[in-house]
Amino acid sequence: MKRINITLFAIMLVAICFSCTRTNLSYTQSGNWVSRATFQGIAMGAGACFVVNNQAYVGTGINPLTPNVKLTTMFRYTAAKILPTPYGYDSAYGSWTSVTDFPGQARSNAVGFSIGGTGYLGGGLANDGFTPLEDYYSFTPGGGWSQIDSLVDQNGNGHPRYDAVSFSFDTTAFVLTGTDNYNYFGDIYRYSPTTNTWIALPGMPGSKRSGAITWVYNNQGYLVTGYTNGSKWSSGTQCYDFWSFTYKSDIDTTMWDRKHDIFNTNAATFDDGYTNIIREHGVGFIELATPLGDKGYVTLGSFNGGDVTYTWEYDFLTDIWTEKTPYEGTGRTGAVAFTLNGAGPLQRGFVATGLNQGSTAAYSDCEEFFPQQVYNQYD
Repeated sequence: MKRINITLFAIMLVAICFSCTRTNLSYTQSGNWVSRATFQGIAMGAGACFVVNNQAYVGTGINPLTPNVKLTTMFRYTAAKILPTPYGYDSAYGSWTSVTDFPGQARSNAVGFSIGGTGYLGGGLANDGFTPLEDYYSFTPGGGWSQIDSLVDQNGNGHPRYDAVSFSFDTTAFVLTGTDNYNYFGDIYRYSPTTNTWIALPGMPGSKRSGAITWVYNNQGYLVTGYTNGSKWSSGTQCYDFWSFTYKSDIDTTMWDRKHDIFNTNAATFDDGYTNIIREHGVGFIELATPLGDKGYVTLGSFNGGDVTYTWEYDFLTDIWTEKTPYEGTGRTGAVAFTLNGAGPLQRGFVATGLNQGSTAAYSDCEEFFPQQVYNQYD
């Protein structure tokens, strides 16, 4: 009997070890974060970014050492080519270069977008940490900064806000959602660079929110996550309704389509594991033409009062989410994320900077995500 018990114990131990090994293998093959060149400005968070000519421009934000003196500095990130060598992925650090400071008043929690070869940055939170802003500026690499029309609609009404998001298209862009401390918004404004004007369009049908995440894919915008102070489509203060957006330029109107919720609200089983997609003040990016296809990603942010590193992948074809390797750095809010073109149709996703819970520390690391790679903690 003793020999049988020992044998059974050995079998159980092997089974447990095998089970753990299989679980780890499955998990660690869900993508890899690779370090890139460190952000060259003061470690900061709650900055804004836009992409022009396949280079990311990142700036403004908060330095926790002087939280009441916000930033106007701007930096440009240029990605390095990934060489076809055994260490090509690891060595493609890229570089950060200082560019002309943002000319408006210092701010954090602003929003950036681009139209063609011009970047735009505006809105946000003033030095006092309370006053929302409505002024906007344009930037071209050859011409520098110019002030454009503030976020004032066709009726002459101003709409200051911070923690807004944007959709960028070839000839126009949209700023939407956000907060002014008293209200959370679901409104949307179209900016026309031809006329230098903002036009108010019908608001979105979903939860009013701030600190959301957006992507643009195949001429459609996607809006997901965010903080709400009251919605039937939320878990606590975390929005779980997820929407796609289409702009009909010929009739100057918008169309919204509800996607699957990012929470376990469906009677089917596909969303049973959707336990930590919801968040606020996270970041998102898309990656195209990878071995896994075209995907959208969300990572970082705040969930249930704590900073998180959970990373999720969205399949545009199936409307299904899959959990991936968490961000390898420290959990944070107020990071920036951007997508840059790689070789051919490939597009690459990057995440940089950010603040810890309570905004007492900031980060200057930059990471690139490779969804098809095996996890490697050393690169």
